[in-house]
Amino acid sequence: MLETGIKAPDFSLPDQNGEIHKLSDYKGQKVILYFYPKDNTSGCTKQACGFSDRYPQIREKGAVILGVSKDSVASHKKFEEKYGLAFTLLSDTELNVIKAYDVWKEKKNYGKVSMGVVRTTYLIDEEGIIIRAQDKVKAADNPQEMLDVLS
Repeated sequence: MLETGIKAPDFSLPDQNGEIHKLSDYKGQKVILYFYPKDNTSGCTKQACGFSDRYPQIREKGAVILGVSKDSVASHKKFEEKYGLAFTLLSDTELNVIKAYDVWKEKKNYGKVSMGVVRTTYLIDEEGIIIRAQDKVKAADNPQEMLDVLS
């Protein structure tokens, strides 16, 4: 996980519509950048729907939400449409940004060891500095926690 107080690595990734987003595009706004393992899984759906439900309040506080996983643009589009998600999902199939933000880790699940995305949320300020870094995120609680931090 990256430390608070450092400049967040810039990136260029396609969203669920194939449009390219760069972190630098959001200069002047706070960014909730969250990394999640997989579209349409239980925890990831709870987290995404929680962020979507709170999106108007988060926007009122001057922040945007960017969700990142290694799923494809097409997978993100289906996920967005199925749950009516109100924010941007970014596709990092090459794992470049996932690795730059240090969220590609060894995971143990039922005794099986594999590599995967560790659910992590970063809050980045208007100048691109990481002001909060949270790993071991509880999917259902994370959206409200981030809204509270912005308040």
